[in-house]
Amino acid sequence: MEPTAGLMSLETALEEMLSRIVPLSETQTLPLLKSLGRVTARAVTSPLDVPGFDNAAMDGYAVRLADVASGEWLPVAGKAFAGQPFSGEWPAGTVIRIMTGAPVPPGSEAVIMQEEAQTSDAGVRFTADVRAGQHIRRRGEDIRQGAVVMEAGQKLSAAELPLLASLGIPEVEVVRKPRVAIFSTGDELQLPGQPLAEGQIYDTNRLAVHLMLEALGCDVVNLGIIRDDPDALRAAFLEADREADLVLSSGGVSVGEADYTKTLLEELGEIGFWKLAIKPGKPFAFGRLANSWFCGLPGNPVSAAVTFYQLVRPLIARLSGQQDVATPRLRVRAATRLKKSPGRLDFQRGVLRTGADGLPEVVSTGHQGSHIFSSFSQGNCFIVLERERGNVEPGEWVEVELFNHLFGG
Repeated sequence: MEPTAGLMSLETALEEMLSRIVPLSETQTLPLLKSLGRVTARAVTSPLDVPGFDNAAMDGYAVRLADVASGEWLPVAGKAFAGQPFSGEWPAGTVIRIMTGAPVPPGSEAVIMQEEAQTSDAGVRFTADVRAGQHIRRRGEDIRQGAVVMEAGQKLSAAELPLLASLGIPEVEVVRKPRVAIFSTGDELQLPGQPLAEGQIYDTNRLAVHLMLEALGCDVVNLGIIRDDPDALRAAFLEADREADLVLSSGGVSVGEADYTKTLLEELGEIGFWKLAIKPGKPFAFGRLANSWFCGLPGNPVSAAVTFYQLVRPLIARLSGQQDVATPRLRVRAATRLKKSPGRLDFQRGVLRTGADGLPEVVSTGHQGSHIFSSFSQGNCFIVLERERGNVEPGEWVEVELFNHLFGG
């Protein structure tokens, strides 16, 4: 078992973070087409009844119950279409031909579907029993005027926005976008496209984090690569703190690295916690600067992505005013052996698939090193292995958490 003394659990870290985050108070009113992915600032109520009038749920005939009781042939007195209601006289002993969505004429007590009708030159008669109110959608049956149709803190997607449009609502008040400043630290980092000196690597974390922030609807302030120099790092922290609600750094938080980041955090703000009992991603820092929150991501690419997904993503959701930040998990059987040492909650990358028996199962993407970012493009889920669990044999139950849109899931 690996030593885990002093490491905070993911659950405790999340609880501490989210309990401290206060949602942004500034709001914007935007047209619906500009509101995709934004979060409602306050509850939205319906300005009208839905449906706005009694209407036919089927193509067929609007009838009065007394007229159909005899089972005789009944003349058709007129027609009603969606957008073209019947408006003439409706004599007793007749029916109205009606289409789905058309307003039912005053006095209608039921709509009989056309499949239950026989027609002839004499008119129409019906082959099934009729009950009062059948196939009539009543005014306000779906939504009553004044009813809350969307709570504050609802993230707006292609499912919610058409609902607002159907109510005649042209715009919605949303929380403003969080502003997030990002930078990478380390003399070993180089920009893609530039030649690598001995011992250098390309800075991929900042690109990944920038893209994930944009996918979450944030305004991103990208400050580039900051060298391992206390003055340069202090200047980056101060600029980021002035411009952003949240500051994210990548690198400089692992044990054994230059401890400029920790020293500066203690000087410029305060540290909430520093090390977590998760794998990958133990060296994750959370704290507060003068004007903003701070998260320090590990330098290893997979560790940075995992901690962003598990910790920064819910933090941003809470900052945006989103109410539901929980990530659902599924329980499935492992189809391959999974290596694990007790001591830390492990987020291995896997592929959730349908097994030969038709039931879902999960397989590993292979080597789980914290430098193998290709495991995200090969996989579609995290395999979440409990902190004190050891190796997993094929057939054992495990929990999986599907990648969301940040990883193309």
